[in-house]
Amino acid sequence: MKQRGFSLVELMISLVLGLVISGAIIQSLVSSKVTNSLNDAIAQVQESGRFIMQRLSRELIQAGRYDQVSARVDNSTDLVVEAGWIQNRPVALAGDYVNNATLGASQGISGAHDELVINLLGSMDCTGSRHGYAADDEFHVVNHYFISNSQLKCTGYDGRVLRGLKVATTTPVSVVLLDNIESFQVQYGVSAQSTVSEGQAVRYVTADELAALRLNNQHVIAIRLGLLLKSDRGQVQQTIAPEYAVLNETAVTVDKSHYFQVFSKTLTLRNMKNFVRNAQ
Repeated sequence: MKQRGFSLVELMISLVLGLVISGAIIQSLVSSKVTNSLNDAIAQVQESGRFIMQRLSRELIQAGRYDQVSARVDNSTDLVVEAGWIQNRPVALAGDYVNNATLGASQGISGAHDELVINLLGSMDCTGSRHGYAADDEFHVVNHYFISNSQLKCTGYDGRVLRGLKVATTTPVSVVLLDNIESFQVQYGVSAQSTVSEGQAVRYVTADELAALRLNNQHVIAIRLGLLLKSDRGQVQQTIAPEYAVLNETAVTVDKSHYFQVFSKTLTLRNMKNFVRNAQ
């Protein structure tokens, strides 16, 4: 029997078909990898966003809190004076503390990160430190939130030490709350003058406006947060660099190889709403 092999044309057609099929498979694998990388980046950023918003909400909503009824407050200082001091300064400004005159909320220049400093009555600061107080006692806590090297950090202080009312027994420390922060912005909801206020925010302002409003007997009763988060690695391939605006700031252009997302939240300070209403 005469045997016949493949002709040259048939071999060439087979090679072309093989290349087409191989190319389609490779393209499918590449697309799948890109999609998986994007999904991983989105999941990572969204999880980080949920975590930090829950953490900040839990801590910041206590700004201005001072409870002499149900709380066990360390009474080594005048509690009436301390209550008035904290309730009139839920958000601290530079010059409030005699032992750290520069510590206070600030507005970043030209889109730079903001800084936030709050006063409250608590059992520990944002780092978990009790600053030498007894286990069940609450004291004047000061928490300072700021960005350093793309990390959101918090430093906790004993407010009585900052006010010069006692000698420090511990050294303030800082903790990292979250990495990969591209922008941290804060606005403040202020009331009308306390004599006519109904405990509502009548406008939102930046930190550089708070000193004048405080002198006008207007109080911070809400805090609005805005954060721009970035994924860990360069997992994304975009053809155009996207732009993002955080709160009142001008939109900024970011790189094309990371996933970015803006998270924002407005927190009403219930303690301050009640304080303003009762001040009428």
